[in-house]
Amino acid sequence: MTVSKTLDPTDWPAFRLQAHKMLDDMLDYVVNIRERPVWTPMPPAVRQHFRTDIAREPVPLEQVHREFMDYVLPYAGGNVHPGFMGWVQGGGTATGMLAEMLAGGLNANLGGRDHAPIEVERQMVSWVRKLFDFPDSASGLFVTGTSMANLLAVLVARTQCLGKAVRTDGIGQNGMRAYASAAAHGCIAQAMDLAGFGSDALRLVPVDVSFRMSMGALRVMMAQDRAAGLRPFLVVGSAGTVDVGAVDDLRGIADLCQEQDLWFHVDGAYGALGMLSPMVAPRLEGISAADSIAFDFHKWGQVPYDAGFLLVKDGSQHHETFASPAAYLRRETRGLAAGSPWPCDFGPDLSRGFRALKTWFTVKVHGADAIGAAITRSCELARYLEMRVRAAPALELVAPAQLNIVCFRYRAAAADSVNARIVVALQETGIAAPSVTTVNGKLAIRAALFNHRTRESDLDALIDGVLRLGAEGT
Repeated sequence: MTVSKTLDPTDWPAFRLQAHKMLDDMLDYVVNIRERPVWTPMPPAVRQHFRTDIAREPVPLEQVHREFMDYVLPYAGGNVHPGFMGWVQGGGTATGMLAEMLAGGLNANLGGRDHAPIEVERQMVSWVRKLFDFPDSASGLFVTGTSMANLLAVLVARTQCLGKAVRTDGIGQNGMRAYASAAAHGCIAQAMDLAGFGSDALRLVPVDVSFRMSMGALRVMMAQDRAAGLRPFLVVGSAGTVDVGAVDDLRGIADLCQEQDLWFHVDGAYGALGMLSPMVAPRLEGISAADSIAFDFHKWGQVPYDAGFLLVKDGSQHHETFASPAAYLRRETRGLAAGSPWPCDFGPDLSRGFRALKTWFTVKVHGADAIGAAITRSCELARYLEMRVRAAPALELVAPAQLNIVCFRYRAAAADSVNARIVVALQETGIAAPSVTTVNGKLAIRAALFNHRTRESDLDALIDGVLRLGAEGT
C-alpha cells in the first residue's frame, strides 16, 4: 500500500462534510443530554472492542467516528448530564467545546516564544489577579488541575523558605513542617511527597464542628513542633473541602502566617471561583492575603477539562523556582524567541496546550457575572436538596450544606451498606450519579452540585430514587 506523504486529507470537501457531521453529533449530544441516562456501564463487548492491536492501515474517518458514537459516547463518565453529582466536576459548555476545536486547529505550544496564544493566557492571568486583588507583579499559570497547582505552590514555598540553592542542593534533613486541615484533599500530602519533604511532613490539623481547620489546634501543633526543633513553613487553607464544602478561616490563617512568617497557600480547587458570586465571596474573606492560590476553571467555572490554575503573589519568587535557562531556550528581544519571561519559566512544562483559550472563550462569551450566577444557583440548589432531605423522615442529613455539597443517607439497619448499595443502583440505572463519602464515621450519599444544567427536578429524581431503593431494601 502506498503511504501518503502528508497527514492532511486527500479530499478536503469530503473531510469538511464529515467534520460538520461530527460537530453536529456533539451538539446534539449536549442538546439532548436529558434523554440519556447519567451513566451506562460498559458491557463486556464494549470493553473488548478496545483490546485490539494498533491500526497499521488507515481507517476511514467516518468509520472511526462511528466507532466513537457506538463505543465511546454512550459510556462516558456522564458529567455533562445534569444528574451527575457525585464528584466535583463541572458540566462544560458548548462554547468551550468550540474553543477546544479552535485550539486544536492552531496546535499552539504555550511553553514559550512570542505568539498571540500566550497573550491570551497573559490576559487570563491579569483577570485572575484582579479577581483576587493580587498585585500586577503576581504571576499565574495554567496547569492540568489543582493537584498540579498545589504541587507547584509547595515548590515555590520551598524555594522561598530555603532559597534558590535548594534546587541544586536538595532539602536535606531540615525538619520542615506544613499544616492543613484533616479534611484537606489528599493531593496536599502527595505534593509534600513529590517536593521531597515526605508526606509525614504535613501535619493534619483537627477540624471543628463546622469541618473547618481548628485555629486553636493549629497554634498548639505549631508550638509543639517548634519546641521539638522542627521548622513550620507552610499552612494550606481549604476553600471548599471535597467532602462537605467547608471553607477554612482564611483570614485567621492569613493573620497567623503573617505573624509567624509562614507561606499561606489556599487550595481553592473549586471554591476559589466563588469570588464571582456575591453569595459566596464573603465566605472567602482573607483569600486575597494568600501567597498563592490553586483552583480549577473546569469545576465551578464550567470550562471543559482540563484547566487548572496557579496564582502566586510574588511573581519573582515563582520565576526563581522554575526558570531554567538553556541554549535551546535562548531569549531574544525580536523575532519568535522574544516575549520572555515565558510560561515555561513558571512551571516544569515546556510542552503546554492552549488551555487558556477555552477559558478565555467561556469568560468572554458568557460573562463573569453569568458564571457567578451559576455558582450562586448551585448553592441555592443545595439548600433545596437539604430541604427535601429534612422533609423526608426516612432520610438523615449527615452534614449541613455549606456551599453546594449535600451529604445525607437513608435511615436503615446496617445503614452504611444499604446506602452504598443505593448509590451503585442509582448510578447503574442512570437515574443520578451521586457518590459516597464518610462524615463523622457515617457513610453518606454525597451530592456535589456543579453542573449548570441541574434543576430542582433532577434533585427530586435523586431523592425519589433514594427513597424507592431504600424502601425496596436495595
